[in-house]
Amino acid sequence: MKIIFLGAPGAGKGTQADRLSARLGIPTISTGAIIRSAVKDGTKMGLEAKKFIEAGALVPDTIVIGIVKERLSQSDCDKGYILDGFPRSVPQAQALDEMGISLDKVISLEVSDDDIIARMSGRRVCSGCGKTFHIVHLPSAKGDVCDACDTKLTIRADDAPEVVRSRLEVYHSTTEPLKDYYREKGMLCTVTGEGSVDEITKRTLEALGI
Repeated sequence: MKIIFLGAPGAGKGTQADRLSARLGIPTISTGAIIRSAVKDGTKMGLEAKKFIEAGALVPDTIVIGIVKERLSQSDCDKGYILDGFPRSVPQAQALDEMGISLDKVISLEVSDDDIIARMSGRRVCSGCGKTFHIVHLPSAKGDVCDACDTKLTIRADDAPEVVRSRLEVYHSTTEPLKDYYREKGMLCTVTGEGSVDEITKRTLEALGI
């Protein structure tokens, strides 16, 4: 199957995509990860992306699309894949169509803005070992220090409520129109992204008819 996961930052796309990947035996392709990999491997598109990253600029759509195209041509994608974080806009979706990519389903994880802000602002990260906690859903047994290495837990800058609100505004204006784009193509499945991880996985599998 060829599947796209849509959803606001913090909606749980990565978690569900990884679970589905394990269930179906197909790779999860995260835009951020493949850009970093392309830069590290020195591919043609990776070298182009590196110029923008080093300049502190956003990587242009043309280069992102080129990197995605490089990744989808690899043999582990022959039986399908899950796209997480791409496309982010209607022009990117149109570019996928122009590449001749045929999709099976587009899953949109629906979570309210208030819940997203609560989820992300409650996240804590160990500055020592990198372990992630949540003050409500996955607290450290030692309070504000990591229960694995005793290092103080911190809030990532992009998890601050005002930053999360800004990211949500960008999502609603730029990425959310993709729902209508794929709805018109008869591919969109909406899944409630609230509740336990297992409950969300069950809904996702039902939406895919698995």
